Amino acid sequence: MPRPPLSLRGRALGYLARREHSRVELEVKLRRSAGPQDDVAALLDEFVARGWLSERRLVEQVVNGSQRFGAARVLNDLRRRGIDETLLGPAAQSLKVGELPVARAVWNKKFGAAPPADAAERARQSRFLRSRGFSGSTIARVLRGGPGPDEPAE
Repeated sequence: MPRPPLSLRGRALGYLARREHSRVELEVKLRRSAGPQDDVAALLDEFVARGWLSERRLVEQVVNGSQRFGAARVLNDLRRRGIDETLLGPAAQSLKVGELPVARAVWNKKFGAAPPADAAERARQSRFLRSRGFSGSTIARVLRGGPGPDEPAE
């Protein structure tokens, strides 16, 4: 026997049960299946009021789960999800402070602790770190092999 279709509220709860969403993301997903009589904005307002939909919680989750990426990539991901810039300020600060140790860990895992042997290898490693969203200054410090991981980022 086929299951009855989920209500808009049921769909929204299902999406939020799987992972945190921004208001923009959830609205886009819900509009695909919403009928003309459905008020998606009112439903989302209710979810925000109940604390079921929280962009602050989403930012914290993404920032805490970003052990493999640089600040630029994480912040771009959050912007793409429609997070307000006022929530990104504190997140950007914490990401930039911890970027150097993260970059070193990613680099060590991929290439080992030996510095690049020649310019071509240096360029390859630099492209890899850049694709992970690390800043140019962080990449230079990692490839230079200077001070240890307890050194503060810029």
